[in-house]
Parts: sequence; C-alpha cells; structure tokens
Amino acid sequence: MPRVSRQQSKLNRISIVENAARLFRERGFRNIPLSEVMSSSGLTLGGFYGHFESREALANEACRHAFEQAIAFWKRLIDEAPDRRTARRDIIDDYLSPKRVMKSDSTCPVVAFASEVAQEADDSIIHKTFSEGLNGLVDTYMETLGCPPHGATQKAQKQQALLEYSVMTGALTLARAARNTELSEEVVLSARNFLGVTAITEDPA
Repeated sequence: MPRVSRQQSKLNRISIVENAARLFRERGFRNIPLSEVMSSSGLTLGGFYGHFESREALANEACRHAFEQAIAFWKRLIDEAPDRRTARRDIIDDYLSPKRVMKSDSTCPVVAFASEVAQEADDSIIHKTFSEGLNGLVDTYMETLGCPPHGATQKAQKQQALLEYSVMTGALTLARAARNTELSEEVVLSARNFLGVTAITEDPA
C-alpha cells in the first residue's frame, strides 16, 4: 500500500477536523462515532490514530476550529458593514434567524457545545479551548458596540456585550429546543425586540 505523503497527511487531518466540527455542532461530541467522522472525510477508521491520540484530542481541535469559523464569520460581517451599528444588527439578524434555529451543523459553537463542556473538569483541555473561544466571540462582538460612551469603562462595555450575547445564545438554545412551534418563534421575536433588531432578513451564509 503506497505511503501517504506528508502534504496529503496534513490535508487529511484538516478534513477530519472540519468534518468533525460540522458533525459535532450538529449532534454533540459524544454522539458521533469516529467511524462516521472518518468516512465523511473519505478515510477509514484505522487511520484515525495516525492523526489524533484520542477522541478527546479530536474534539478539542474541532471545538477550536468551530470557534475560529464563527469568529471569522463575524469579523467578515463587521468588515463588510458600513458602520458598527449596522454590523451589530447584521450579527444579531443572522444569529436569530430561522436558518440558525433549523440548521444545526452551522450553529453557534457556544450553543452546540456548552452543555457538554459544562460537564468537563475545570482543568480539561477542551474546557480551556471553549473558554478561549467564548472570549474571542465576545471580544469580536464588542467591536460592534464602538468606543465606550463618555464616562463608561471598558469593563462596562464588555458587560454589555456579555449581556447581549447571553440573550442571543439563550434565545437560540430555547428556540432550537422548541423549533417548529409558536413558542420557538415567540422566543426569537422577544430576544430580537429586546436587542432592538425586529426585522428578519434571510441572507444565506
């Protein structure tokens, strides 16, 4: 059997991580067989340990990748918006849109992973990765709030970002759990009203 080149091995690892991130965001870390992750990458289960020491190592890489994707997407929305106020609206509009409620393989990594990470030990590597990713998303969202108003502190600005992001993640979690019901729609609309973004637009991401 021909030996896989170093470059091909690197590409295979990237493919495994990308597919794992997609599948884990859809069904959680513990509900996806490694064989499904490998087959989705066009590889056999036997090759898994040539890339990762354990399922936990893969979950950690996939978690980091999912956060990197989410942060990059928000940064793109910010860069493309004419001003920070519009960027904030675009992020909220996308986050609390019908497609995010229904399309689970691209959902927010915080919503996808929080319940499982909460069960991990405080010193676990994935707990650290999740916390870093969460901080990264909040810091990115803070960019849409602009400079703190006169007399306000950076700490107060971050508290505002945390409050708004907590409303978004809580609403999306509840709406997804109750999807296809009137209650799901009410949760999303209530959150959007609280955040001041009432109109719903669909822009495929």
